[in-house]
Amino acid sequence: MKRAVFPGSFDPITIGHESIIKRALPLFDEIIIAVGYNVNKKGYFSLENRKNWIASVFEDEPAVKVDHFEGLTIEYCKRMEAKYLLRGLRTAADFEYERAIAQVNKAMHEGIETVFLLTMPEHTPVKSTIVRDIIRNGGDASKFLPKGMNIHDQKG
Repeated sequence: MKRAVFPGSFDPITIGHESIIKRALPLFDEIIIAVGYNVNKKGYFSLENRKNWIASVFEDEPAVKVDHFEGLTIEYCKRMEAKYLLRGLRTAADFEYERAIAQVNKAMHEGIETVFLLTMPEHTPVKSTIVRDIIRNGGDASKFLPKGMNIHDQKG
């Protein structure tokens, strides 16, 4: 089975994330969207809210699973028997950062490949950080979120 892990904080999931996942579906038998706990990031939305939103976005896609993890992504991949890490790239800075992580992951476990997909041009400026700021300040972030997501009043 060609299983990929798409890790991230997804705080919240955006149309950019959704696009990467949908475009990657033909490449893999299964994609695990893994909500990671990062000690350097304080989550704005609860882990349960994030997982529920992701599950609702992909409720009609049986090849997409939603999970969460703590610790090293590469260790999670090994536990899940995933041979691929899926990552989206928006900018050249993203590439440099992700390349370094991919090379370290490869050195730690040769059996896992990182697959990069370029973000669609219209999604390049969309970042969870910016979307959170819009929401935190009472703005309408709906154009940056998957259709049907209502995240207002869901903090915590």
